[in-house]
Amino acid sequence: MKNKIQIFVATLFIFGLTAVVNNMKAQTTSGNMIQEVLLNKNDAFNEIRNLLIANFDFTNQDYKQGVVNSEVKFDIAENGKIVNVRSKGDCKNVSKEIENVLSHLQYKVDPSKLNENMLASSYVMPVRVDISNR
Repeated sequence: MKNKIQIFVATLFIFGLTAVVNNMKAQTTSGNMIQEVLLNKNDAFNEIRNLLIANFDFTNQDYKQGVVNSEVKFDIAENGKIVNVRSKGDCKNVSKEIENVLSHLQYKVDPSKLNENMLASSYVMPVRVDISNR
């Protein structure tokens, strides 16, 4: 009987210690951070890419000529609106234009078009713009 009590107490101690360790681990790691989703060219965000292309002003003289690579990050609000757009890339003026176009779109993302792997609040989309010689 004494052995059974000792085993029971030892089991409670191990479970308690495991719970404390897991709680400490959860508080010290960044595992509770929301991960960004990298968008590929064959996903449900093709509409956003097409709208970006259609509304982009290619006539600005301040753009760097040639291929300009940028990365745009944005959030999608609960109502489907694109918000908190920020872009960085090879040309600061191209990045500003990307931010301007996406921020002013009258477009809302349809959540039914997103698969469960794409459900997030922050997204990263690579943008490659070819500015021709003038």
